[in-house]
Amino acid sequence: MQEQAMQEYPVRTSRKPRPLPTGHWQMTQRWNDLLFAHWPVAASSIDPLLPEGLQADTFQGSAWLGVVPFWLDRIKVRGVPSIPGMGGFPDLNVRTYVRDEQTGTPGVYFFSLDASNLVAVAMARMFFHLPYYWAEMRLDQKSEREYSFYSRRRFSSQPAVFKARYRGMGPTRNLAEGRSGTLEYFLMERSCLFTRNKAGQTERAHLHNLPWPLEEAEAEIERNDLAAVIGIELPDLEPVLHYSRRLAMYVWPLELVRPALAGRPVTVAATPLG
Repeated sequence: MQEQAMQEYPVRTSRKPRPLPTGHWQMTQRWNDLLFAHWPVAASSIDPLLPEGLQADTFQGSAWLGVVPFWLDRIKVRGVPSIPGMGGFPDLNVRTYVRDEQTGTPGVYFFSLDASNLVAVAMARMFFHLPYYWAEMRLDQKSEREYSFYSRRRFSSQPAVFKARYRGMGPTRNLAEGRSGTLEYFLMERSCLFTRNKAGQTERAHLHNLPWPLEEAEAEIERNDLAAVIGIELPDLEPVLHYSRRLAMYVWPLELVRPALAGRPVTVAATPLG
């Protein structure tokens, strides 16, 4: 099944550096030993779940839902001393790929993020308005590129468990060749994240990173409740899999996608007197 999926959706990744956004980054962190598991889904199942002004981005007619377990470290907030207890911890996100309806700007939208570090969960909710949840997690390294991952969301009204074993297969030439128009380029070349604040307004944070160092991957996903929690049914297909060893990520401050218009004088038609 996976071979069919890989043939249908050819895989490459871009090696072209991306220009820096304007202004200063607000946070940097390093993402390590990631599994990217992606399933094609109907855009009609994604669109109703998105904030106003966003639409599902598609590749070969399908929207894509990704589940990404990894661990992160080297967290730094600009102007803030090192935060105790933030040395490194597992993380798990459920994502899709979107475009701004007005500008066409491509980005990533997170349906949920789980972390074992309660401080990190609180900070991400406060500063980036991301739907982070506190979870019980275990990440065990089996070999240099092989991991077992377990996550169970705490205080959840319905089961939200993810359990998998995955391994990177090592760098290959075909993934090192940069070419647009392929699935990897579609999934990875995202220069911003979108989210929704407490007022329901759509916000955007610019991202910057070097091109993802992708590898082919294998995985045995024993349990995955995460799509069902948000009301999406995954197709009965093997996911498209990739692994990435590590990558430094820089995140810029949030900004409103549709800033409120400044007050303007209202023109009123004059009515003759008398």
